[in-house]
Amino acid sequence: MNMIIGEKLGMTQVFDDENRAIPVTVIKAGPVRVTQIKRPETDGYAAVQIAYKEMAAANRAQSGHFAKAGVAPHRHVVEVRVDDVDEYELGQEITIGEVLEAGQRADAAGISKGKGFAGVMKRHGFKGASSSHGVHKVHRSPGSIGACATPARVFKGKRMPGRMGGDQTTILNLEVIQVDADRNVLLLKGAVPGPKGAIVLIREAVKQRA
Repeated sequence: MNMIIGEKLGMTQVFDDENRAIPVTVIKAGPVRVTQIKRPETDGYAAVQIAYKEMAAANRAQSGHFAKAGVAPHRHVVEVRVDDVDEYELGQEITIGEVLEAGQRADAAGISKGKGFAGVMKRHGFKGASSSHGVHKVHRSPGSIGACATPARVFKGKRMPGRMGGDQTTILNLEVIQVDADRNVLLLKGAVPGPKGAIVLIREAVKQRA
């Protein structure tokens, strides 16, 4: 298994052997339960479904699905492709210590913080118009957005005001600073998408940097 589901607890800092402060994101990673096993002969591909965070109430469809695996209903479910499904069994518990260890590189995926409706300066980093020499109150406006008769339209993808944030985001090659297998806590160097309490997917880095 090269992936686990976790919950972002926040950010702090730790100190290395040379007393340098390292910013880290604290994640409660797992444990997760195996709730379904998909095999090539029955489903066309090999994958394992893992679930995280038990929930008190579930509908009949959810209850029946988790009952087949012999586990309580869980709130978050993710499917992970694996090479050999025979290594796993229904109801099996997987902890962060089985997925990552200190010194490795990891990718973190989650939903970024929603910023609501934002202008071009905040959303795209526009410089803005001059604030002196007779300029009207258009200091934060985008300026011209297209031509007139030709092409008589605004091209798709034009950077303009709009909804900012709330997107699926993946940060690659974060260094694993520490893994506390007893408390299921993971420390990743740097920032991870989402606010405190956000659900994040942690996997082994797919594009290792030398």
